Amino acid sequence: MSARRTRERAAGGESLVGQEWTVEVGPVAHGGHCVARHEGQVVFVRHTLPGERVVARVTEGRVGDSFVRADAVEVLEPARGRVERPCPYAVPGQCGGCDFQHADLETQRALKAHVVREQFARIAGMDVSVEVQPVPGDHDGLRWRTRVEFAVDASGRAGLRGHRSRHVVPVTDCLIATHGVIDSGVLDTEWPDVESVDVVDAAHPDEPVLVAVPAGDPDGRTSGGLVGERAHDGDWEGEYVVAARGFWQVHPGASSTFLSRVVALLGAQPGDRVLDLYAGSGLFTMRLGELVAPDGFVLGVEGDARAVDNGISNTEHLENVEWRTNRVDRELRSLVSQGISADLAVLDPPRTGAGKDVMAQLARLAPRRVAYVACDPSALARDVRAAADHGYALVSLEAWDAFPMTHHVECIAVLEPVAG
Repeated sequence: MSARRTRERAAGGESLVGQEWTVEVGPVAHGGHCVARHEGQVVFVRHTLPGERVVARVTEGRVGDSFVRADAVEVLEPARGRVERPCPYAVPGQCGGCDFQHADLETQRALKAHVVREQFARIAGMDVSVEVQPVPGDHDGLRWRTRVEFAVDASGRAGLRGHRSRHVVPVTDCLIATHGVIDSGVLDTEWPDVESVDVVDAAHPDEPVLVAVPAGDPDGRTSGGLVGERAHDGDWEGEYVVAARGFWQVHPGASSTFLSRVVALLGAQPGDRVLDLYAGSGLFTMRLGELVAPDGFVLGVEGDARAVDNGISNTEHLENVEWRTNRVDRELRSLVSQGISADLAVLDPPRTGAGKDVMAQLARLAPRRVAYVACDPSALARDVRAAADHGYALVSLEAWDAFPMTHHVECIAVLEPVAG
């Protein structure tokens, strides 16, 4: 027996990669795939829709694994909502950036709503009603991504990575990227000794900013300088300085949409004391600072020192805004130990969520209302469940399609203390 075959069996059985099975496709699952079964084996299948009958080719998995991954390489019985993919790279074995280009937008949003409901039912034990709403600013789900990180292959050509792969797929266009990103010339340029290229199509400057990240910069020390962005809340407009490679919503309508919704849902009044947690460069901080003035106060907490520096610049006209560079859990523990309370709080944590400790400490500050902006429904469901353990209930939940053609969905949850 060969050494390779011995290693395969020791690792959990013989590889199933490349095998093709005809399967009946079940419900969509979190992550951009649907669930099917073949002779009792759970199969996570991409490039398909619930109710279809497809030929699935295994891409990952071995005999004995609890599940395997596969791509639908032939559709035998299509489901309602299936369309021709607009992008030639959104196929098995090519670019992994989009999950649902084979579905119309109505179907995509229905799938995302199902995932949100399923995650809340499974993780939080809650039956939620939610519809995924469109975000203005894309073109039938395309040309919305204002920030794209292109990987660079060994020859110096920029492209996009395959699904769950380090392989760089050469492309001549990306249909979810804005025209500004593509017209920057990133895909027509050779990039020797470069790991990746970030292209930022910001409000300022007029031309997209290209940031070449050299090989050997795993910690992201290459900042790319600063760019300017804008957000609106009705007739109000805020202008923000943001690091080119720092966090900012990639859909052109997302920042204004989420700002307006958070402001409306929080209902901040003059005199309120507000916590802006995971504040970034101050998207919510600036507007809330103005709404609670002159006697109210906003504390922005952010762990990225560069983002805090930008936040200070963005809110320098507001004397009632203070910033802390700190981990959110540590800052909340400090506030609790000082006996400080808050009237309102907004959270916009990374994909991993805030976590049990943050939700527990936040509850001890006793805000009357919390707005939680989340880019991962499973993390949100875990944190909502944790908040319930400390007397806070979910009173509203919204979902927004800020990432068309992908499985990602943005949610805004409102929590309030349970009466009594």
